[in-house]
Amino acid sequence: MAQEAAELSSLKPQLDELGVPLYAVVKEDVGTEVQNFRPYFKGEIFLDEKRRFYGPRERKMGLLAFLRVGVWMNGLRAFKNGFIGNVMGEGFVLGGVFVIGRGQQLQGILLEHREIEFGDKVNIEDVIQAV
Repeated sequence: MAQEAAELSSLKPQLDELGVPLYAVVKEDVGTEVQNFRPYFKGEIFLDEKRRFYGPRERKMGLLAFLRVGVWMNGLRAFKNGFIGNVMGEGFVLGGVFVIGRGQQLQGILLEHREIEFGDKVNIEDVIQAV
């Protein structure tokens, strides 16, 4: 999560120039989790304790996720880049990245990236193109 947040935050100057805000929605704040996340994310962070943003049916990966090679490769990539997660909290809900059109824009969601497995990051070039 921190690695993807840092990559998305690297787009902040371009997003600011285009008048596009950068937001994060998190489902829980266990201990100092959100506070520890702030150095990596340069936008506003919203806590959705009721998980309304996550939709009527949350997308989860169970314990079998740890048998997937992709999950281990994503974790290794993040670790090699100096990003270390935590093992606190719920930890099974998959995340995503959305670029949403401004105001009453007819297109609505301009980019939708939903994690397939833990650590499945959005391509930041796709984010810029959508913006």
